[in-house]
Amino acid sequence: MNQKHPDYIVVEGPIGVGKTSLAKRLADTFGTELLLEGAKENPFLERFYDDPNSAALPTQLFFLFQRTQQMQALRQGDIFRQVRVADFLIEKDRLFAQMNLDDDELRLYDQVYSQLTLDAPQPDLVIYLQAPVEVLEERIERRGIPYEQQIKLDYLTQVVDAYARLFHYYTASPLLIVNAAEIDPVNNEADYQALLDRVCTIKSGRQYFNPLADSL
Repeated sequence: MNQKHPDYIVVEGPIGVGKTSLAKRLADTFGTELLLEGAKENPFLERFYDDPNSAALPTQLFFLFQRTQQMQALRQGDIFRQVRVADFLIEKDRLFAQMNLDDDELRLYDQVYSQLTLDAPQPDLVIYLQAPVEVLEERIERRGIPYEQQIKLDYLTQVVDAYARLFHYYTASPLLIVNAAEIDPVNNEADYQALLDRVCTIKSGRQYFNPLADSL
């Protein structure tokens, strides 16, 4: 891979949109280390989908500690100068906290969040994958992770809306917004190469990737 590309790339988007699969493919293409959020490692996540009210705070705190530890590791020994691809943006953490915690829990969470994320590194590029709720629902059902089958349509709609708000105002890094509903950059080589070309040319600002619309 001889094309110049961003040194720290984050792939983000709602549950089921394909962010982890795309992050893995990008990391393989660039021959770089892959940082994954490790949802399967969170012992509270399945409990959260069973009973959100009782398990929301430990679920959020586990994710926060897990992700900030990964961010801290990037800082040690200047290894952050090496290329990285991740499937999570640290700001995403508070997005879910606002959705799932009550007022008292959120105040406690915010105290911890503000301390742990004080010097979090900013990505050189964020790729935001978008898809309608019905597409996400079908993909979640198809991949068959047991605890995800408990996700209600209302909750999934809230997640999609929260991501849309987050990235409507996001300016901390260059942003590529991708229509992931009709294309498949993981399994379709033409889609992936077209996306890769955009990834390697973005230097600043907000851009959109919707090849189907562009071809009409």
